[in-house]
Amino acid sequence: MAGELRVRPYKVEDLPALAEIWNQIVEDGVAYPQEETLDGVEAAAFFAGQSRAAVAELDGKVVGLYILHPNNVGRCGHIANASYGVSRDCRGRGVGRALVKDSLAACGALGFRLLQFNAVVASNLGAIALYQSLGFQRVGIIPGGFRLKDGRYEDIIVFYHRV
Repeated sequence: MAGELRVRPYKVEDLPALAEIWNQIVEDGVAYPQEETLDGVEAAAFFAGQSRAAVAELDGKVVGLYILHPNNVGRCGHIANASYGVSRDCRGRGVGRALVKDSLAACGALGFRLLQFNAVVASNLGAIALYQSLGFQRVGIIPGGFRLKDGRYEDIIVFYHRV
């Protein structure tokens, strides 16, 4: 990849770029379960409410993000969950790999012992290949667990990684 890529905690001034990337993925309707986009106020509260929210910056421009938070509470609170997003024009350039690797390091620093993905859409082959290349283990498939934007249902895959 040409240019300098770094992952860092988000700053308030990153919120417009975070919302734009997040909303692109929500509007595409093929990866995130959310159906509503975030406005500026909602984005500020959403990203501030995470255990960690970080951005990928390429040559000073925000091109990706991740959020990290507990997957559950109490006796399962040691398991994290994460979501990743890369701007459409930067996909396939290693941004996602940098985000996932940073989130795994952050998991340990935050006291999480596992990172679990509850709903990786089966047609998201790039994400699946990335997760497997980084040592994530496939738990199983939930048939028809994701409703695509066009109303069809697709399988989702559950993955985990020990931190």
